[in-house]
Amino acid sequence: MESSLSSSEAITGQIGLVWEQAKAPVVVPALRFLVVVCLAMSVMLFVERVYMGIVIFLIKLLRRKPQKQYKWEAMKEDLELGNSAFPMVLVQIPMYNEKEVYQLSIGAACGLSWPSDRIIIQVLDDSTDPVIKDLVERECRRWASKGINMKYEIRDNRNGYKAGALKEGMKHSYVKHCDYVTIFDADFQPDPDFLWRTIPFLVHNPEIALVQARWKFVNADECLMTRMQEMSLDYHFTVEQEVGSATHAFFGFNGTAGVWRISALNEAGGWKDRTTVEDMDLAVRASLKGWKFVYAGDLKVKNELPSTFKAYRYQQHRWSCGPANLFKKMAMEIVKNKKVSLWKKFYLIYSFFFVRKIVAHIVTFVFYCVVLPATVFVPEVEVPKWGAVYIPSTITLLNAVGTPRSLHLLVFWILFENVMSLHRTKATFIGLLEAGRVNEWVVTEKLGDALKMKTAAKASKKPRIRIGERLHLLELLVGIYLFSCGCYDVAFGKTHYFIYLFLQSIAFFVAGFGYIGTYVPNS
Repeated sequence: MESSLSSSEAITGQIGLVWEQAKAPVVVPALRFLVVVCLAMSVMLFVERVYMGIVIFLIKLLRRKPQKQYKWEAMKEDLELGNSAFPMVLVQIPMYNEKEVYQLSIGAACGLSWPSDRIIIQVLDDSTDPVIKDLVERECRRWASKGINMKYEIRDNRNGYKAGALKEGMKHSYVKHCDYVTIFDADFQPDPDFLWRTIPFLVHNPEIALVQARWKFVNADECLMTRMQEMSLDYHFTVEQEVGSATHAFFGFNGTAGVWRISALNEAGGWKDRTTVEDMDLAVRASLKGWKFVYAGDLKVKNELPSTFKAYRYQQHRWSCGPANLFKKMAMEIVKNKKVSLWKKFYLIYSFFFVRKIVAHIVTFVFYCVVLPATVFVPEVEVPKWGAVYIPSTITLLNAVGTPRSLHLLVFWILFENVMSLHRTKATFIGLLEAGRVNEWVVTEKLGDALKMKTAAKASKKPRIRIGERLHLLELLVGIYLFSCGCYDVAFGKTHYFIYLFLQSIAFFVAGFGYIGTYVPNS
């Protein structure tokens, strides 16, 4: 017993000796360098957020709405021309095994108020489940029997995923007669007046290629995770998109709830499947051709947030990996472009891509979940209070502007965003390095009313949950690291970071054990 104790003490002593010998010449300089890099990235993100905060304040103060910035007149009937006075509109609904929401989206699209002979509803069904495919086709036939100009299109492969489906959809002969195309993902439900409010921008302003509407979340109150998502996305829609539209007439197309001028879409090269953000790819290419975009922030389209942690992780991987990969592919193309101004090039490369799509993800995880906790073990490395407290606090408060109703959830939002930054950082590096999962596309699962029905059906017998289904190893490892840092800080540290470290480790453990979002029992 004594010999085993002495051997373990000897091993501990050797580890301690190696640590002390490596600390001064290797660990301290490396950590100081990382702190400087992270502080520089924090300042970049801080300046970007403050700049957008000032711009959005001026937009609201001056009441600068797109209807004032561009010509907008309601579409009116022409007695001589009749319905031919109205442009021909194609409505595309890309689908993939959307059993829970296909009726909602098709019904909402068919309910759009527009002259019936000037609109085509095109359902692009990539479903691999024959039962779902049959249901969608029957729903299309049902609407067609009511006089709706309905086209049900399928293909024999899923090449290019959504981009491939949209590209194929544009090849049909009847599309040649259309002036504009609007896209709605399978869970989106536009109000009947959607086209009346968007099309006038395109009709009266020939330089505009895209009109993007805002998203409104029907299940934001489903669980704490959906509330957190609402906070992040509301900032994106109320600040980022608004600022881009008002100052540069450019922003990233959100892939749905938007109307494109077909000639602009074609001039930009159409849909490409080279990344998992085909929508952003198209937007950047159209912008480099000199086209302008309008964001209609007062027009909201209902849709569903992913309410399971698995679905949300897949979505965030795609949304983080895709932009980083697109940046790598298009950076030089943007630099060499001669159609747009130097200021717009700078905005695209530095602000839109580098700071928001790369720096924001990396600094959140590397600084606040790796480097800052590591300084607990190395008191020689100090992080200034402005970098550790003031800058992140200001950024957080600026973000809260988008969703004032969730102000009391700010601490939960910080912890949740830091957990998700692990996956976003990993996805960003995969995109930049074009590694393994760079082109992985997993369709975000929509539950519709399925969860309520499933829960009711399983109410009498509790589902048996297999541990492996809920465990997430990466989150658990980071949680252990943060908890260890917190314990060391309590025992020997002088930084007093332990309160944050314990709270953040709990957040990682909660996610790691799968107790986040809605849990859907297996059938």
